[in-house]
Amino acid sequence: MLNYTTYLNPNSNQWVTFVHGAGGSSAIWFKQIRAFKAEFNVLILDLRGHGSSKAKLKDAFKSKYTFDAITNDIIEVINHLKITNSHFIGISLGTILIRNLAEKHPSKVLSMIMGGAIMKLNFRSQILIKLGITFKSIVPYMYLYKLFAFIIMPRKNHKKSRLIFVNEAKKLYQKEFVRWFKLTSEINPLLRFFRTKDINIPTLYVMGAEDHLFLPSIKKITEKHLKSTLLVIEKCGHVVNIEQPEVFNTNTIQFIKNRLLD
Repeated sequence: MLNYTTYLNPNSNQWVTFVHGAGGSSAIWFKQIRAFKAEFNVLILDLRGHGSSKAKLKDAFKSKYTFDAITNDIIEVINHLKITNSHFIGISLGTILIRNLAEKHPSKVLSMIMGGAIMKLNFRSQILIKLGITFKSIVPYMYLYKLFAFIIMPRKNHKKSRLIFVNEAKKLYQKEFVRWFKLTSEINPLLRFFRTKDINIPTLYVMGAEDHLFLPSIKKITEKHLKSTLLVIEKCGHVVNIEQPEVFNTNTIQFIKNRLLD
């Protein structure tokens, strides 16, 4: 089972589950935990191969992961803890996992908060992935990861986010990085499906105004999907929860509270 930590609030029956992105870990939510555990029950977890979650023995000989398999890892923890349903907060690739979980298990998802959401790969990010596929087995993965981090978060004010994610990624092994990178082979049809199909779950997209790779597509999605709203944070890049934690926490907590009043 995935490594996880819970913070129980005796005054709340609401759960909030945090899902990090590829190369990160539950440690990236350090600026959220205090604010959220004061209001809700909190679950943070490390995805397989990340943080303190070691790859399962049965996965050791597999060369490929799937979004469904990784989504099922999250469901396993939720079922183990007997959590009936939860609000979900994700960052970057974690938003794809949350959206997939909502498709497979809609009754478990009360709302979705999608930070630095990835719902479409533009031409630049497609080229980035093709480069990664070409060199993933011959170039040390940290070189690739540092390059990706710089392209996604290029500005001076993004430096802190870059460093945090690069430092977390150092805990991965080359083979684990390659397994996660191979997920990109199924990402385009999955994202196309997500963009096309509206889902009847309240969704807040929280995007940085400087998230040049992913913000344009999210603007289009929130214009079409009836249950979706968009918050754009100024002077902020891809990793909104780290770059602007106060703004992120205030708005996302209020979003969840508003759902309780619906």
